[in-house]
Amino acid sequence: MIWGCGESRGETALAELVGAARREAPDFTLATLDGGTVHLADLRGKIVVIDFWATWCLPCEFQVPALNAFWEAHEADGDVEVLGVSVDFDSPEVVAKWVDSKGVRYKVLLAGDDAARSFGAQGFPTLYIVGPDGIVDSEHAGLIEAADLEAALARRRGSGSG
Repeated sequence: MIWGCGESRGETALAELVGAARREAPDFTLATLDGGTVHLADLRGKIVVIDFWATWCLPCEFQVPALNAFWEAHEADGDVEVLGVSVDFDSPEVVAKWVDSKGVRYKVLLAGDDAARSFGAQGFPTLYIVGPDGIVDSEHAGLIEAADLEAALARRRGSGSG
């Protein structure tokens, strides 16, 4: 299990990865709360925001409004996907109840902590932005504001890479 919740490295915004820090996103196929699956490789061509969180993590609850606002602002764009990846070992029903009670509007995946470990998450919430080319561009440990996500998206769209 990954330890820690809401620990922050002190950044106030997403850390843009450069050079050797940029890496291919670990692929996954994870179940959704509605019984489907999401295969990360199928999202190539989109900018994918992946937020690793847990129902037992209080700061993760405070992350939901920022992610909801970001998703609602870009849902119709067609080039952005927001995935909330639960690292809970509880049943899908427990996760679904939490998601419903917090008003989560973006897609929620069920993972345990293996997917989070493969990305390098060391606490929750931890968020990654994967570019259309499947490369991890940015990461952030701890809470993030919608404005920081918007800035990262603008930077990504303006980079012309991927």
